[in-house]
Amino acid sequence: MHQHKYSFEFEAYDSIDELSKEDAALLREAQQATNIAYAPYSNFHVGAMAMLANGKTVAGSNQENASYPVGLCAERVLLSAASSLYPGVPIQTIAISYNGANVNSNRPISPCGICRQTLVEYETRFKQPIRLILAGMEGKIFIIPKASLLLPFGFSGEDMK
Repeated sequence: MHQHKYSFEFEAYDSIDELSKEDAALLREAQQATNIAYAPYSNFHVGAMAMLANGKTVAGSNQENASYPVGLCAERVLLSAASSLYPGVPIQTIAISYNGANVNSNRPISPCGICRQTLVEYETRFKQPIRLILAGMEGKIFIIPKASLLLPFGFSGEDMK
């Protein structure tokens, strides 16, 4: 038996005021994107905003459905929109935030497993890492240098061959 340890480094900030101007602006846009979420069942509003390699930004927000499994997370809405609006253009950074009537939005949020797998696929497809800025509406902020760090044993196209 060989035991292995997995860990990674990320940046942690106490507030949005400590971020670069560009990262703070992207995070503020993600926080605003929580307002366009459709979340009548959970009242948990997630917003995401991407900065693409061409300088354009694309927003996404969670979209719930009465048939729970068919709802979409903000990250996957954003990735689909970016791929449709700007085919072939890589994403450099995604900021993700959340808000809700019954939630204290003062700590970072992390993508779910399905979104992590989708982000890894996007990174693999474009051969470029996607930085993640994870936050609530206030408080601590984490910056992850590449999404694949959150899913070290994700599936890849090579697994299908």
